[in-house]
Amino acid sequence: MLLTSDILDEKDKRIRAKNTDMEFPLNDKDKKLIHDMLEHLHFSQIEEKAEKYHLRPGMGLAAPQVGMNKNFFVVCHEEKENVFKNYVLINPKLISHSEELIYSSGGEGCLSVNRDVEGIVPRYARVTFTGYDVEGNKIKYRAREELAIAFQHEMDHLHGILFYDHIDPKDPYKNAEEMREI
Repeated sequence: MLLTSDILDEKDKRIRAKNTDMEFPLNDKDKKLIHDMLEHLHFSQIEEKAEKYHLRPGMGLAAPQVGMNKNFFVVCHEEKENVFKNYVLINPKLISHSEELIYSSGGEGCLSVNRDVEGIVPRYARVTFTGYDVEGNKIKYRAREELAIAFQHEMDHLHGILFYDHIDPKDPYKNAEEMREI
């Protein structure tokens, strides 16, 4: 199982390094890492498991956060209480987005950022991503609201961007009135 200590801190240079596309077929090591990342996220969202394994709650992880500079991320989204859906996007591309911008009312967090960061992160309310699944099949996901934020957050990791890079340090709540809070 992937532990909290396996997730790189924001100070690690690999978090901001250039990433390369994955090649298919994926090897067993890569498949296991993807499984372990999803398991970590799932357990982190279940209070008893999070306490048992000392996990911070998280919804997504990108490969650079676990020391692999490859283009993929995973998201474990709780669709309703204790009902989770896993998303794996390998070599993802954002192909469309809404004009409407939103931001998370509680701010964004990150499993690689072990501190509170105040401010809003503008995100598209709706996004469409393409990419590949673990078997190399072409996939397309449309996401909205919280899931759209998670996809964009993880995609940023693949470009060496951390969520707080989007926050204006002089005015952390800049243009909040032009966006919808969720």
